[in-house]
Amino acid sequence: MPRLSRRTASAATVVALAIALGGCSAAGAVPTESARSDAPESAVTVDNCGTEITLQEPPKRIVTVKSTTLELLLALGLQDHIIGSAYSDGPVPDEYADAADGIPVISNKLPSQEATLAVEPDFIFGGWESNFSIDGVGERDTLHGLGITTYVAPSACKDPQYMPDPLTFDTVFDEILQAGEIFGAEDAAAQLVADQRAELNALEPDARQLTAVWYSSGRDEPYVGAGIGAPAMLMDAAGLRNAFADEHNTWMSASWEKVAEIDPDVLVLIGSPGNTVEDKIALLSSNPVTSTMDAVIDERFVTLDFAAAEAGVRNVGSVASLIDQLGEL
Repeated sequence: MPRLSRRTASAATVVALAIALGGCSAAGAVPTESARSDAPESAVTVDNCGTEITLQEPPKRIVTVKSTTLELLLALGLQDHIIGSAYSDGPVPDEYADAADGIPVISNKLPSQEATLAVEPDFIFGGWESNFSIDGVGERDTLHGLGITTYVAPSACKDPQYMPDPLTFDTVFDEILQAGEIFGAEDAAAQLVADQRAELNALEPDARQLTAVWYSSGRDEPYVGAGIGAPAMLMDAAGLRNAFADEHNTWMSASWEKVAEIDPDVLVLIGSPGNTVEDKIALLSSNPVTSTMDAVIDERFVTLDFAAAEAGVRNVGSVASLIDQLGEL
């Protein structure tokens, strides 16, 4: 389970948050209609990737960085509290399109600290630890000093003490529940997890145990799914045998020669706006090393969007999609 506790915040923390939230409220009122309660009985304290954060009340002015963070908050019905999104990996799924309509886009890439602070957030929700850097939205300690709370998706923690090893659906569901507590949407989070558990339990994995290589990105060297991250979790749930399952990593660089040597039954291709599935197929078909692979010749490809391939609310649907696509091969 995530490291989560409730306790009364220290006086210093309460004062800092009160100042930060008070300063932000002047920038514009937040609609009162929401899926959450804004008045918890006590503070929420979380050990987040080794950084402790304490919230006296749920955030009111949230910036999301990466698609997975935006989509999680939309799934919890918190769109009225998102004042900006950034660094998305493509459009949101149709089911969230109406909720996302009108949310300002700060940047299509990783925004600068200046651009992020300009919208006066009280909370920044990052999909990767690397989002919080001098060249990005700012370092966590600096932002906390300004009264802005930061939070990294726990599935993306890199410190061995906090990194899921391996990532499981229980980890993903715990992350949703923790977000529900942080953002004051406990009931919505519990219902979402219950629905997704039921959907996952109803899926029937492909029974053929086909070997697969998960090709995420890279041209000179493929960046592939390894043995403990989201690719491994999704392939296993769909009934695929991960060719790089023995590699103790989430993703890793491989070589085209190694992929050709494995000669997998199936290639899982991950598409993003700057690196589409069509681009990957063209590369595989023109590369002398991979063009003779049976999976390339016979076009035994299954595909996912990048945002659906990272830990998040789309993962159960990703497994269902993989199973359906495998059934059509």
